[in-house]
Formats: sequence, structure tokens, C-alpha cells
Amino acid sequence: MTKQETYDYLKGRGVEYEVTEHAAVYNMEELDAVQLPYPDRDAKNLFVRDDKKRNYCLITVKGDKRVDLKAFQQAFGTRKLSFASSEDLMAIMGLIPGAVTPLGLLNDGERKVTLYLDEAFLGGLIGIYPNDNTATVWMKAEDLVKLIREHGNTVNTFNL
Repeated sequence: MTKQETYDYLKGRGVEYEVTEHAAVYNMEELDAVQLPYPDRDAKNLFVRDDKKRNYCLITVKGDKRVDLKAFQQAFGTRKLSFASSEDLMAIMGLIPGAVTPLGLLNDGERKVTLYLDEAFLGGLIGIYPNDNTATVWMKAEDLVKLIREHGNTVNTFNL
């Protein structure tokens, strides 16, 4: 899905959202330079895979948090995790590095990726890319979870 197709998909599902357009952002440091209406609700996304390339995870946390992959592995009983390749990212979610977003799971035709969402977003907004890193979509975290589950991907919430 392109950015516009993502907006159309959200509208078609009756999801309320707000958009902040901005220059392309490839990392959290660059995002700090962007004026965001809800800076405490922006998301950081880590696309990882296990050492056998059988299980893929998208870990989505608040932008100011750090993820310890070893602690995450222990908490969820996964095999050793490492960052997935840009080739896997494109093949599975149709995204480029720097544009990773939970909305990319809507491109995951095989439903290979499990979303792990920081519970800190629940009950409020989450700021994520619309499959393009030149905008941020602000929507209710619960609406995101519902969309991803309806698509058929597994969603787990966790407290970091």
C-alpha cells in the first residue's frame, strides 16, 4: 500500500486519524527535528527475525524507549533475535529501511509478522508512518490493534 492507499484504507474502515506531513525521516534523531503535535506518542519500530528466519516480529515502542533484544527474547521465549534485512523488509512488508511501521503489516500477505506493541500506547494515540516516512498518522492505538488483527497478523501487547 502506498501512502494514499493507506489513507483510503483507513477511511474505508471508518478509522479516525490525523496526518502530519514532514520531510522524510529515517531515524529517531531526525524525527526529533520535526514539529509533531503529539511528540510523546510517536512510535519507534524494530523489525527483527529469529536466527532461523522463521519468525518475524515488529516491536513497536514509544520513541524514547530502548529495547533490549536479549531481555525481549527471554520475556517472550523466542529464539535469538536480530534485525531483519532490508530485503526481508521489502519482501514481507513492502517497506524500505527508515519507513518501518505497523501499517506495513497490511502488506504482509502471508501474515508472517507478529506485532509486539508497547502497552504505553493503549488508551491513547499512536503516531506511525502511513507506509511512507514523509508523514505521521495519529490514530487510536486500539484502532491499530483491531486493523492488524482483522488482517490476520498476531498482536501482542507488552509492558517495557
